[in-house]
Amino acid sequence: MQLLVLKNIGLHGIHSQSAIAERLLIDAPAVSRLVDRLEEDGLVERRAGENRRCVRLEITDAGRQELQALERAAEWLDVQAREYLSPPEVEVLSRLLDKLQTGLCQFLSNELSTPPPRNDNG
Repeated sequence: MQLLVLKNIGLHGIHSQSAIAERLLIDAPAVSRLVDRLEEDGLVERRAGENRRCVRLEITDAGRQELQALERAAEWLDVQAREYLSPPEVEVLSRLLDKLQTGLCQFLSNELSTPPPRNDNG
């Protein structure tokens, strides 16, 4: 999920946590936790936005390098897959992977937004 957030900031130019939450179908606290981790890793920075309540997310140079590495890996994988699959098979695989990604994103968003169980044993 962190890579999806990074991709939305770096490639799609989405700079607000609420817009990312809407786009990825996850709640705002989950996005905040994901951005916290990206910020800790030096991939994203929070900056002052248009007003005091607004925070603007910006990708760092390290974040851009991470995205470039991800794009190179995806391109390599695409080339490799096309060596073993016919064009119709690639089309079916692409459609199935999109469907799987959507389902997994929804599952993960539910997992991230569900608080851990409380230990009431005292």
